Amino acid sequence: MRELDYGKIGARIRQVRKAKGWSQDKLAKKCGISMSFLGHIERGTRIMSLETFGSICAALETGADELLWGLPKVSETVMQDLWSQPEKKEYDSYAMYIRIMKSVAEIMGSS
Repeated sequence: MRELDYGKIGARIRQVRKAKGWSQDKLAKKCGISMSFLGHIERGTRIMSLETFGSICAALETGADELLWGLPKVSETVMQDLWSQPEKKEYDSYAMYIRIMKSVAEIMGSS
């Protein structure tokens, strides 16, 4: 199992916050925490509760995987497009994944 790197998590939170053009104060208020505590979270010097982490994810409209591990969330529109027409994107890795998952679903459904 991978260990959490709180410095990287904090840096990702800061990156998403800044991409939205938000100040620390704005995000802190949306999450119900102090600006000082948010600063510590972004620097990785304090560990937040799961409740606070959930509030940050919700406020930033960002998935936990993106903040914890740096794995960006694929938009729902992209996934729907790939699921319905994977043959049009033959060289795309997501399209390959969708074709594999469809095959697995068919196999599982025929058991």
